[in-house]
Amino acid sequence: MKKILLIFLLLSNFIFGETLTVYIPDAMKWMEKEIKDSFESQYGVELKFVKFEGAAKIVSRLKLEKINPKADIVVGLSSSTLALAKKEEILKQYKPVNSNKIKDIGLVIDKDYFATTFDYGGLAIIYAPDRLKQVPTSFNDIIKLDKSLIVEDPRTSTTGQDFLLWTIAIYKDNWKEFWEKLKPAILTITPGWSEAFNKFEAKEAPMMVSYATDGAYSTYYYGGTSYKALIPNEGGYVQIEGAAIINKKDIKDSAYKFIEFLLSDEFQEKIPLNQWMFPVTNVKLPAAFDYAEEIKNPVTVSGEDISNNLEKWLKEWEELMKK
Repeated sequence: MKKILLIFLLLSNFIFGETLTVYIPDAMKWMEKEIKDSFESQYGVELKFVKFEGAAKIVSRLKLEKINPKADIVVGLSSSTLALAKKEEILKQYKPVNSNKIKDIGLVIDKDYFATTFDYGGLAIIYAPDRLKQVPTSFNDIIKLDKSLIVEDPRTSTTGQDFLLWTIAIYKDNWKEFWEKLKPAILTITPGWSEAFNKFEAKEAPMMVSYATDGAYSTYYYGGTSYKALIPNEGGYVQIEGAAIINKKDIKDSAYKFIEFLLSDEFQEKIPLNQWMFPVTNVKLPAAFDYAEEIKNPVTVSGEDISNNLEKWLKEWEELMKK
């Protein structure tokens, strides 16, 4: 009888316990299938995932909800979207107890731990070799290929924002002139990565802005590198993604546990074949990652420059693309 009562109490606590609300980009919807049951059973809380077209839209929602936050966690912040979120003071500073598992200090997305790194990768231009007469090797080559490239909107997409920053890192004060030259090469601009990839797979264009791990993706799913990743000669851009606790009056203990869970072997091992990025801890990589493209000649934009200039850059980009 005591055992039955104990089981009932445990089930009641799970069923009627707290709910942890997690805001994620649509490209990370795999988390719902891959970790929801495990996390809920380990910590006795319900995980509720709310999906958005991109991390930029998540930050916009968090700004609107600043006085009365609905989310507990945000996942998928890049350096650019993190800078915007920190500026709004909507994140809670927290250094997880297992942060020493991060394999390289250079992968720490924020030294003050308003966000914790959980994966990283490099941006690349992926292409289908059978759809190009000649494979470009530089941005200068790409701008000559009319309506050949799918890009993500930097106002709504983390990938899109980082592509904009990539061009700023290379061309500096002349980035707008580069985009003027790039415009004829752009077939379409999508809200996020998922929409871009769907169009790319539908053969609407031979190239898209994506990630250096796409060769690994192609090998894993198609048994060969039908898609290849190009790092232009001008340099490659490294993207780091982080997760953060929302700054609110009552922060749930499970929010801290969730951030720590993201650095666990269980979660890190799921990143390569679901997120198609590199894990930040020393878990073993699957064989397909032998075909991930190495980032050579890396370029970046400092967090300070992003914080001070991103909103201006986005407005300038918007005006430029309207012309």
